[in-house]
Amino acid sequence: MAAITASMVKELRELTGAGMMDCKKALTETDGNMDEAVEFLRKNGQAKAEKKASRIAAEGLCTVAMDGDKAAAVVEVNSETDFVAKNEEFRNFVAAVADQALASDSADIDAFLAESWKLDASKTVNEALVEKIAVIGEKLSIRRFKKVVAEKGCVVSYIHGGGRIGVIVEAEAANVTDEVKEALSNVAMQVAALNPQYVCQSEIGADYIEHEKEILKAQIMNDPKESQKPEKVIDGMIMGRINKQMKEICLLDQVYVKAEDGKQTVAAYLASVDKDLKIAQFVRFETGEGIEKKEENFAEEVAKQMGM
Repeated sequence: MAAITASMVKELRELTGAGMMDCKKALTETDGNMDEAVEFLRKNGQAKAEKKASRIAAEGLCTVAMDGDKAAAVVEVNSETDFVAKNEEFRNFVAAVADQALASDSADIDAFLAESWKLDASKTVNEALVEKIAVIGEKLSIRRFKKVVAEKGCVVSYIHGGGRIGVIVEAEAANVTDEVKEALSNVAMQVAALNPQYVCQSEIGADYIEHEKEILKAQIMNDPKESQKPEKVIDGMIMGRINKQMKEICLLDQVYVKAEDGKQTVAAYLASVDKDLKIAQFVRFETGEGIEKKEENFAEEVAKQMGM
């Protein structure tokens, strides 16, 4: 009997999408033969998605599950095509994944996938995913999740573009009024639209600032005209550009998108609603963000299928 190693189980899981225990059993039954183990899982209906493993799932949905105004969880579940992302069965599955995340205490996606599925405790989240792949017929992926619990205030959420972007904003507030919630909802829309990286400048590390200064200085020194300016002027130019950049990437420094004068910052807007209202954190998921999408050549694909 061949020794079944963790790396063998991991490889089979990546090939088939089946659960870890199912993969271990398949390898044990086939004396460690990977090809036969894949066939074993296929025959048992646990690896109907293995041929889809090399495909890229860059479409899909982001959605949020809420527990009143005290807790929220945002998830991103990917599909291969936008068509499936609009499918009601897929959307219901994504909603169930969000509910799972809201109840979860898992710290990472691997632990989350290994949890018991809320809708059927006899299977894991990953096994429920594999079953859904078999039903829908596309590669699906539960890519990420984030749970936020308000300690001193509330959370609000915002979904943009039917699920293309999901946002959670947590705020500290002594009085969680309807006006406060409305203001935070507006801020959540701001996050979706302008994609800030930080709440405020104090969150930005000194290393990041120094790195940006180096880049800006290199840009200036490579410019025939700007490089000839006095060092004091160049330093001023660098700080001016850094400050401009900070206002673009820090939420509170951004110009509020609904500002009537076109100048009011998000910080000033929040202060006008409640001077003690503070943004604790925000989470922004955008579907397919950072995934390199495969370029498809339709003519080549047809030719391939026709054996041409």
